[in-house]
Amino acid sequence: MPAYKKLLLCLFLLTSVHTYAQQQDSVRTLKVFGECGQCKRRIETAVKMKGVSSAQWSPDTQQLVLAYNATLVSLSDIEAKILAAGHDLEGRKATDEAYNALPPCCHYRENTGEADHHADTAAIKTAQLKEVTVGARARSSYISGLNPIRTEVMTDKELLKAACCNLSESFETNPSVDVSYNDAVTGSKQIQLLGLSGNYTQLTVENLPGPRGLATPLGLNSIAGPWVQSIQLIKGTGSVVNGYESIAGQINVELRKPQTADQLYANAYVNSNGKTDLNLDLAHKLNNRWSTGLLLHDDFLENKNLDMNKDGFRDLPTGNQFSAINRWDYTDGKGFETQFGVKALYDNRTGGQTGFRSADKLSASVYGLGINTQRYELFGKIGYVFPQQTYKSIGLQLSAIDHQQDAYFGQTIYNAQQQNFYSNLVYQSIINNTKHKFKTGASFLYDKYDETYKADNYKRNEIVAGAFFEYTYTPSEKVTVVAGLRGDHHNEFGNFLTPRLNVRYEPIEGTTLRLSAGRGQRTANIFAENMSALVSNRDVVIQGGATTYAYGLKPEVAWNKGISVDQKFHLFNNDASASVDFFRNDFTNQVVVDLENARQVKFYNLEGKSYSNSLQLGLNLAPVKELEVHLAYRYFDVKTDYSGELLERPLISKDRAFLSLDYSIAGWKIDYTINYNGRKRIPSTAENPAVYQLPAYSNDFVLMNAQVSKTVGKQRAMDFYVGIENIGGYMQQGAILAADQPFSPYFDASLVWGPVSGRMAYAGWRYKIK
Repeated sequence: MPAYKKLLLCLFLLTSVHTYAQQQDSVRTLKVFGECGQCKRRIETAVKMKGVSSAQWSPDTQQLVLAYNATLVSLSDIEAKILAAGHDLEGRKATDEAYNALPPCCHYRENTGEADHHADTAAIKTAQLKEVTVGARARSSYISGLNPIRTEVMTDKELLKAACCNLSESFETNPSVDVSYNDAVTGSKQIQLLGLSGNYTQLTVENLPGPRGLATPLGLNSIAGPWVQSIQLIKGTGSVVNGYESIAGQINVELRKPQTADQLYANAYVNSNGKTDLNLDLAHKLNNRWSTGLLLHDDFLENKNLDMNKDGFRDLPTGNQFSAINRWDYTDGKGFETQFGVKALYDNRTGGQTGFRSADKLSASVYGLGINTQRYELFGKIGYVFPQQTYKSIGLQLSAIDHQQDAYFGQTIYNAQQQNFYSNLVYQSIINNTKHKFKTGASFLYDKYDETYKADNYKRNEIVAGAFFEYTYTPSEKVTVVAGLRGDHHNEFGNFLTPRLNVRYEPIEGTTLRLSAGRGQRTANIFAENMSALVSNRDVVIQGGATTYAYGLKPEVAWNKGISVDQKFHLFNNDASASVDFFRNDFTNQVVVDLENARQVKFYNLEGKSYSNSLQLGLNLAPVKELEVHLAYRYFDVKTDYSGELLERPLISKDRAFLSLDYSIAGWKIDYTINYNGRKRIPSTAENPAVYQLPAYSNDFVLMNAQVSKTVGKQRAMDFYVGIENIGGYMQQGAILAADQPFSPYFDASLVWGPVSGRMAYAGWRYKIK
């Protein structure tokens, strides 16, 4: 048979099969109201009948996607089965008898909209909330049992357990993330996940690039806590849709949305150090299609004599930070939606010795520090969901950023600018039925860097174009497999592949096992990410190879593997859960930051091994209805080859224990957190004079925080809160080496392993109009 006839025959057969499948199967989407994983099983089981080939219900969207043979079963028969199971449809209600037979946790009609899953329709809410008092407490953080990628969701209720003036403070009640000071001068903080610094955690804001590159050291301080609606924390490999940079995990921040946020949310905060925070969030729905929001933040600290450890240096820099976001949302009600907005940040801070004044800038008499940051960002999202096929959608994400930072540390100047453009096109659909889903698309990333350190200038452009495909297989409600692959081309590093795999298995109800594995790659920004070395008088040594690479150093590449088990059960007549997770990270290349010579900080490509092992155990329970108890223990084994010697990664605690007590009654909330931090290895200071030498390991220590809050009112709720951080007043003594000689070669503020300031009290007020 001629080749063209074979081709025509194949096309005919494929068309015939596709046409036959279309004739046999109809795909419809129904809105079905429910609440949790039990609802999912009940709904999908109810419609298992002859003629229904697949059924997938999502608690997040309240949508049931059906594939059925209309010649064997009618849609009205399917709907009748759903109603008989006790679940309402859009426009039709189940009988009260069927609804009341559901377990209490599935009573979606009583949902106030503040629980961690989904609201009912406005009509049902209006009819029911006047008569029902909700007895269950919504979880402030949870791990979704249905998501194949293990994702811990921290809601805004979790963030209210502490002051959370900015994102760095949002993790104080989370045992998975460590937050510590980068150094004893700048006041910047970093997170640690899986025993790796925050550089290896991909930080996104609504799945768009967040503070990265030059913004890394101060980025956590630049996102106001009262702006945050929720935080999603992923350990290990995530989705290839979000890019290739995730190595330790991903933190995605969801901000308050104008279409769902309170009309007004105000927050005022002041602490005993003299710091004041003011926040105002506004949202307005213009009509059925348009809504807009404005988020404002301003904080300032003017206490130039804050020096609790009496070393002659300000514990925190003084200055002012102002930031704002204006965003707009449009939806036509037929599947099309777009969001766009602008962000701006102005941050000026001055630190150093308590006697430093602006006239002393760059002098050799008084050590001063100044950081001036200006950041502007435009962002947009365009999406379309096909009305008759809601499993099918297409979306485009866009952002453009200009980040300018001018800084000086003593007599050292570091000025830098980063310009970034990002786009990501995503299309998702199914293959035959909802057991086989996929996402595919293409992305483009452009970064332009211009850095000046002392008299040296470092410029580079990074252009990365890539494409991805991610396949999700769900043969049953117990098993989900997500396999993704993306290929990218970097203008300096060439082509590279990023494979990732996530598997979820639920052998019995309430037990969820997950496996993950994948690759991550990133470019190290050695100056911005190690500003703690710049504030010290260490000599910077770059032992690079290829001059075409950033700083002459190769990209960092690592493979991450993980396993986790989450178990739900009942204890003390209340819901409880336990979890264990283990992650292993192996670098095939890493930009090693070597502080083992007290006079230098060296940067070079890894020669040898570098790995991290992370084990965490967790237990959540409620001994009584009003009290939640969270317990966790975490162990790290993190080592790197430093000039041929395999050593523990410095300034990382092997052991950490965590206890959180949350008590709520009659509008009162009491939150108490205890953190135990084990000892940390300190880089060698043997080359210093004896007076400026430190022991090989730090002390272990305990930190305690507490907060009491009272809520008054409902429609226009008002909160008053007071709290104390570092109740025991523990401080690292001698956090700055040679603080009395800041221009000597022994001056070093980078070896911080504990708190640099003591006990701090605060008070605040929140007010909102729904």
